[in-house]
Amino acid sequence: MLLSRDGSPRARAMYLRTLPSIRERCTQVHDLAKQGQLQYFHYDPGKEDGVIEFCASIIERDFSNEFASIPPHGRWRHLDAGRSRIEPMLQRWDALSTPLDAKEKCKSVIDLFLVSVLLDAGAGSQWTYTEKESGQTFSRSEGLGVASFHMFQEGLFSGSASQPCRVDAEGLAQITVDKVAKAMQVSSSNLMVGLEGRTSLLVNLSTALKSNPQFFGHDARPGNILDFLEAKSKLEGSIRRVDISALWTALIDGLSPIWPVRHTLDGVSLGDVWSCPALKRPGQPDGDDLIPFHKLTGWITYSLIEPMEKLLGWTFNGLEDLTGLPEYRNGGLLVDFGVLTLRQGVLSSEFYPDGSGIPRLPPSHPAVVEWRAMTVIELDRIADAIRRKHNLLEDNLTLAQVLESATWKGGREIAKKLRPPTGGPPIDIMSDGTVF
Repeated sequence: MLLSRDGSPRARAMYLRTLPSIRERCTQVHDLAKQGQLQYFHYDPGKEDGVIEFCASIIERDFSNEFASIPPHGRWRHLDAGRSRIEPMLQRWDALSTPLDAKEKCKSVIDLFLVSVLLDAGAGSQWTYTEKESGQTFSRSEGLGVASFHMFQEGLFSGSASQPCRVDAEGLAQITVDKVAKAMQVSSSNLMVGLEGRTSLLVNLSTALKSNPQFFGHDARPGNILDFLEAKSKLEGSIRRVDISALWTALIDGLSPIWPVRHTLDGVSLGDVWSCPALKRPGQPDGDDLIPFHKLTGWITYSLIEPMEKLLGWTFNGLEDLTGLPEYRNGGLLVDFGVLTLRQGVLSSEFYPDGSGIPRLPPSHPAVVEWRAMTVIELDRIADAIRRKHNLLEDNLTLAQVLESATWKGGREIAKKLRPPTGGPPIDIMSDGTVF
């Protein structure tokens, strides 16, 4: 699908918003790495074996190599951190005097999962959330997931007092920084990174839902994406088949208004797309140095597929186009095992503010762009190697399962081992809550 050099700027902009463009453009960066031509990182493929063995050992430890039992990567696990919450919620809905049907239940779960992912950007190493019901304390993604679950249950995202367990434009329009801070237990002694950014995403989501009734219906709720997908699907016997491109289009176009305007091409806001100077060449067309990641859109996609498969029995075609998520746990795994090493002296002292030896960079920094692009392709290579190790086909161990059982978890575990005070990544990214 690589775009020809004579494509118009508008065509290039639209290409950079497609799902296949992520892997295609990241491959270009990986090809440079194999030639030693990255500006910020040295790539050592010989160190991949260490990552592969580490990831394979985690799968064996946690799943006894029962690969069919590995769930896909998705928000569901974080929402169930410490104890089950989603299934009991579904059971409560079944026990209502007027029970919700399967489709309405799935719409409500999609409401929850989508808003929970938008709240999932890195919260920093200081913030925690204590669940009143269980007394358990959580941090990072699990803490954000559990907090968002209770915000949903309490009706914080709903504009209807009689229907608290839903997300709609009316409810989101009432969200404020103070409301989010209170619900997430933020205080002077429990600081959260990116509080304003994640709040703005929720408020902007209200606008996006109202602006795109073709995806989100006239009552402007995320769950109505089911109606759009159903109309685009094919029913083969009792199996409803949906192309992943339909879901991606609904999310990339329907949620476009929520993202800050960063790079534009021919007036089109590109979202999580960044310049990679290593790809720049004299006389190249506009946009040829841009790398798309769309990390939060990808995370939403993975998270929404699971309830549609489980609750409705839908099947998605084209899942192979989905990529690994270019974020600091997956990417940190590569740095901590030496697959990627920052070149000596490429970062000035201003990027080492606390003397810890860990650089702190904005998402736009070319080093972060190289790191993220390499992460996408290396995740493919790790998944392929684990399959070869166990003589598995891709259908028997999907990339989504590898992300869930090995790389994301592995990145967190090695970080905790190497940096026990914080468990933070080897490269710290300045988060405003809208990228990571």
